[in-house]
Amino acid sequence: MKVKYKNQRILLTGASAGIGKEMAKILASHGAKSLILVARREHELENLKRELIEAYPQVAVHIYPCDLTDKTAIDHLLHFVSREVGAIDILINNAGMGDYTLFESASWNKTEKMIQLNIQALTYLTHKFSAPMIALGRGGILNVSSGLGMIFMPGMSVYAATKHYVTAFSEALRIELKGTGVVVSQVCPGPVATEFSEVAGSESMSKDMPTWIELSAEQCAQEALAGFAKGQALIIPGAFMRVVTHLGSAIPRPIKRMLFSGQRKQMLKAQQEPMIQTGELASAH
Repeated sequence: MKVKYKNQRILLTGASAGIGKEMAKILASHGAKSLILVARREHELENLKRELIEAYPQVAVHIYPCDLTDKTAIDHLLHFVSREVGAIDILINNAGMGDYTLFESASWNKTEKMIQLNIQALTYLTHKFSAPMIALGRGGILNVSSGLGMIFMPGMSVYAATKHYVTAFSEALRIELKGTGVVVSQVCPGPVATEFSEVAGSESMSKDMPTWIELSAEQCAQEALAGFAKGQALIIPGAFMRVVTHLGSAIPRPIKRMLFSGQRKQMLKAQQEPMIQTGELASAH
């Protein structure tokens, strides 16, 4: 079953930057009736709204600054949507955050917010919007998971776990809603050139990664929305990442554990190097 964007009322989370921002541009260019753009940063949303209205004056663009880790804030968002737009035809759960560190070193506040955003907010929004879609007999839900939703990786244990949830949830929900007119798809991107690495604290890992592996946010958004429009269950942007992801899923778990066995030592060394350099600098002064 296919998904159309023209004349549709679409709510998109994580719209202020990266993949979400590029999705907003593409959806507007496809003639969406209304776009409800949600993110924490109001200034970035305002800039995007002006850009979209200037390029696509026929599209009604609504922005709503919202901390999706706060359930009360989400309830206010739901009230806003009901008042300003009414029923939503398409929900795109794009907002998410990650963390790259050893589990015992992680900030619990950041870990908790990651679980709230990647799992609770996504599930709550899906629960609130799916029932009206089923009642209307049409709609679409696109969940942004990750390549790590299909494998695992030391240093991103909780992030990968949240994305495993998104992957399993999306697959099961797609089966549940078969025949209702509501399409459920998920996109599992690999490395994408966004602010994600900075927020996750994984800049060093990104710098070591070959640039040809990393997709642009624009390409990722294009492939994600193209796959969703076709009604694909699983969308993996980038030919290389499709091969890598499927191969990674096929490798037996004992072999994966062996391949990652040295990761802790490498991460501990990486954490100690900045402290050593800081000490050397202090001594020099």
